[in-house]
Parts: sequence; structure tokens; C-alpha cells
Amino acid sequence: MYRTIKQMCALVLVAMVAASCVTQKKMTYLRDVTPQSADSVNAHFVPSAEITIKPADALTIFVSALDQEAVAPYNLPTVAFNDPTSTVVKTTPMLLTYRVDENGDIEMPVLGKLHVAGLVRAEAEQLIKEALEKHVVKPMVQVNLVSAKVSVLGEVNRPGTVSISNGRLTVLEALAAAGDMTPYGRRDNLLISREVDGKMEFARIDMTSPDLLTSPYYYLQQNDVIYVSPNKVRAVNSANVSLWLSTVSTLASAATVIVTIVNVTRK
Repeated sequence: MYRTIKQMCALVLVAMVAASCVTQKKMTYLRDVTPQSADSVNAHFVPSAEITIKPADALTIFVSALDQEAVAPYNLPTVAFNDPTSTVVKTTPMLLTYRVDENGDIEMPVLGKLHVAGLVRAEAEQLIKEALEKHVVKPMVQVNLVSAKVSVLGEVNRPGTVSISNGRLTVLEALAAAGDMTPYGRRDNLLISREVDGKMEFARIDMTSPDLLTSPYYYLQQNDVIYVSPNKVRAVNSANVSLWLSTVSTLASAATVIVTIVNVTRK
């Protein structure tokens, strides 16, 4: 009987170890990519342009020219905020932002309303520059999207938001910024949610397939949400770890009692 209990304990431990293992194949991105499949991908791959400006985006716009006094009315003031993390009184200058309204417009000093929704940064800069040329000699304009970001949730090492700092962001870059998936994240069933024309779209993509590179969701848009769902190993571990520990503890206690009884009987 003692040997039987030991065998049961061993089987439970083996099951726990087996359930906690994730094969290398399941953890590999783009595992089916070969020179042949790469040719097929390149035949359909369309590099994405920069993200376009959308309602509710926040923009910083800096206007400059040889005559700095002439462009002063077109720049929002720079404000300074105290640094709450420091014991030393110091300030951080920040350029105030323009908020794109629900109609896709911004309102600039002197120039009034300009429609910028649907434009990339370079196009917005050109639009503002052309409006300024009626008032300023050789103006220069710099536009930046300061609110463009995506959210990464679920089985990643550092869930949170990722900024789209260079105008475009791929799903692989977003996962890298979030510390990559944990071993318990499903790489074949990534969920991406996106708002398009006031409605939510949802897509599931397979990170292990070369089809990822031609997916319309490979390049992310501002406010996209990426959710990495747990795989079966995580589900089993989460649901049954307490049960397994309780079972092992019970079997170990029973084995101890039986050994004690056997030893007493032999004496």
C-alpha cells in the first residue's frame, strides 16, 4: 500500500510538471516562414504609411520662421509643471496641445479652424504652412501626435500602453515594448480591437503564421487594444493548482500515517 501511495504521488507530480511545460514550437513566432513563403509574403505585403489623424487626437504644433515675432501668435504657450517625484523644486516645460474635435478640426490662433482628420503628419504640416503663407514669410511647421498609443493586455510581461512615436507601429513592435508574451500567452489567437467610424472591429491573428505580415492589423492604429489570451497550460495551472497541492498534501500525509502504523506494528 505504501508503494502504491508513493506511485500516486509520483504520478501527480509528473502531471503537474507536464502541464506546466510549453513546447518551443508553440512559442515561436512566424515559425512557418521559409524562403519560399517569404516570396509569397512579399508579393502581397504593402508597407503601411503613417497613421492618420483622427478625432480626439492631441497634436503639438510648432511654427517657426526667420521673424520669430511674426509667428509668435500662432504658437500655443509653453507651460511649466512642478515635478511631484522630486524634493527639489523644479519645473518641466510642456507645449500645450491642440485637440482634434469630433468633426476632425483644430482651431489655431489667427488661422481659425483647419480640417486635419484623415491626414498624416506631413500633410497636416503642409496644410498649416499654406494657410500661414498668407501672413508669414517662409513659415516652417512641425506637427506631432502626442496621444497616439495602443494598449497591450493579458499574458505579456509588462501590460500597459505603448506610444506610436515614429508615426507607425507594428503588432510585433507593440509586443516587444510590452516585454513580449509570457510562456502562457496564446501565440496563435491574438485579439485586436479597433474603432472604425464609430464602430468596434475585432480580429484574431496568428502570430506563428506568415499571414501575419499581410494582415490589415499588422500595422496598428491609435487606440487599438491588443489582448493576449492565456493558453491551456495557464488555464490548467490557475484552475487546478490548489487542487493538485491539496491532493499531494493529502497523499503525503496519508503515506506518513501508514508508514508510522506499519513501523509500530512491526515493533
